[in-house]
Amino acid sequence: MTRLALTLFLLLSLLPCLTADKSVDRAKARFLNWDINRDGKLLLQELPPFAKKNFQRVDQNKDGSISLSEHLGFLSKQKNNSNKKEFRVLSNLPYANTPNPRQTLNLVLPAQISANKKLPLIVWIHGGGWKNGDKQSGLSPHRLTALVKTGRYIGATIAYRLSGEAQWPAQIHDCKAAIRWLRGNAEKHGIAPEKIIAWGSSAGGHLVSMLGVSHGVKELEGKIGNHTDQSSRVHAVINYYGPSALLQMDDHPSKIIHNAPDSPESQLISGPIQENRKKTKQASPLHHVSKDDSIFIHFHGTDDPLVPYHQSVIFHQALQKKGATSQLITVEKGGHSMPAIYTREKVIPFLDELFD
Repeated sequence: MTRLALTLFLLLSLLPCLTADKSVDRAKARFLNWDINRDGKLLLQELPPFAKKNFQRVDQNKDGSISLSEHLGFLSKQKNNSNKKEFRVLSNLPYANTPNPRQTLNLVLPAQISANKKLPLIVWIHGGGWKNGDKQSGLSPHRLTALVKTGRYIGATIAYRLSGEAQWPAQIHDCKAAIRWLRGNAEKHGIAPEKIIAWGSSAGGHLVSMLGVSHGVKELEGKIGNHTDQSSRVHAVINYYGPSALLQMDDHPSKIIHNAPDSPESQLISGPIQENRKKTKQASPLHHVSKDDSIFIHFHGTDDPLVPYHQSVIFHQALQKKGATSQLITVEKGGHSMPAIYTREKVIPFLDELFD
């Protein structure tokens, strides 16, 4: 074996160890962060809400506190169990009673579901400027599959008609029809119908935001599919850098001229947005905010080059002003994406706390 080959072999052999070390370091940092009184152990009252339910399971010696070794041991066991978990995907299920492939969804189910236990459903809606993208993006390792592997959630990733095929409000009509289909088939698939959460990025962030603020708005509900008797309401929304006020997008720096006749927003509503202000406002979540809206958590980078950070700021502020529940996670210097690790570090804890 040459010296170069030997060096490469040794480096590759060390990778699992380096990854494990980083995982342990993160676990230790979390322990120290929670250990408010710095006594080297965690009491129940020191744990965040989503972690309190595991207190008895982690406290192996039953002394009323959690040591660092108990903390690390529990996380290691959870990781091993998670790696053994599998999931299955039911693909291309039609939700609108049409043969249109853009009106289909995929269900992502844990390998084993208890017949007596209904799980919350997380619905992923893809981005792509309303003119590109595919529902398969929801199956990325750091999106729905990461949630479903915990065994605590069911996932669904939906397609919708793009702006090249149909203009607004076709996109939200499709999304609402998909939610109604999922609620109408909840019993069959082990879904808790009152615990449906919508999660999306960019144009998908816009559509999940519309789901969160437009329940009961007649012109946005549509009459698509066989489940029009079901509600299209979602319990909560995870908005990854979605537009909220289309008419204000050019008020802040961006690589896109949003007011242009060929911008993604103008293509969505089939005309320059500033010349079609009424329809553009109807397509803007900011103009539908009320105190009865879904629970919101927004994620946005301050240096987003496509959807200005200001879009999430004003939307978050408007929700709070109306008395709705809203949280904004600001990513300093962040662009038009979110770190993959946020699923584990922020999205899953948000959901766990939501349903604690």
